[in-house]
Amino acid sequence: MIGSVGAVRRGAARDVLPLETEGTMKRVMLFLGTNVAVLLVMSVSLRLLGVDRILEQGAGIDFEALLVFAALLGMGGSFISLALSKWTAIHMMGLRVIEEPADATEAWLVETVGRLAREAGIGTPDVAVYEGAEMNAFATGMDRDHALVAVSTGLLRGMRPEEVEAVLGHEVSHIANGDMVTLALIQGVVNTFVIVLSRVVGHVIDRVVLRNERGYGPGFFVATLVAQVVLGILASIIVFWFSRRREFRADAGGARLAGRAPMIAALRRLAAQHEAEPLPDQLAAFGISGRVGQGLARLFMTHPPIEERIAALEAMA
Repeated sequence: MIGSVGAVRRGAARDVLPLETEGTMKRVMLFLGTNVAVLLVMSVSLRLLGVDRILEQGAGIDFEALLVFAALLGMGGSFISLALSKWTAIHMMGLRVIEEPADATEAWLVETVGRLAREAGIGTPDVAVYEGAEMNAFATGMDRDHALVAVSTGLLRGMRPEEVEAVLGHEVSHIANGDMVTLALIQGVVNTFVIVLSRVVGHVIDRVVLRNERGYGPGFFVATLVAQVVLGILASIIVFWFSRRREFRADAGGARLAGRAPMIAALRRLAAQHEAEPLPDQLAAFGISGRVGQGLARLFMTHPPIEERIAALEAMA
């Protein structure tokens, strides 16, 4: 585990960090996966219930009704995903939320997260651990005052106390910066455009390609769903861009809360781990450091390369 709790550098001499307070955060890929699932379930359900038939009046497209429908469905799906994020993370990752610390390490974790949260001006998040050899940490939750910070046992074993504190400061900064609410708003707008465009594609396929002249046939329904998935993947590039930008802000917040040198040291230790053994696919999106992409793959990166993050920290005034 971490080692001597007494060796942890306290932050009494540090300035309180005036972080932005817009909402809360969660890691991107879990949110996107849940969002796509919710969006598809809602779309299919409304189709089966006949709610979206108002868009098929006269076998055409009522664009005003379509925009209202798309906004309600798109924003609704996004914020339902956000509301489910904490529960989903706990059950998907097998997290054990610390109710009563079992040892000195867990007591230190709870105390450190609480102190960093107070310095950042947010409510104390729940703290959780999970078994994993990889060095990993993430934050999740809809409410900035009722969020959750989780760390792997590998992180606790593989980093020095001051480095763990810097990682915790990074996650607390995500929460204080309101990254998740901003992400939900961006995803909601993206969803709205995807829903509108997918139904336009379905209309064209049904009318022009299949030459259906009576209402909408199965071709419209199938083409709409396929277009919704494809356009959703392409539109996620915008969300990934925001995700990469927020990592720089969270690094800066972690540096101000726990010190720039420990934050840089933590990132270097993560870089060394990933060179030797990258995170598994199902964990890469949760980690404080995601996969490195080349070419077009870079557009789908959730995190910027670690060397760029270190350079940004070294350039901080």
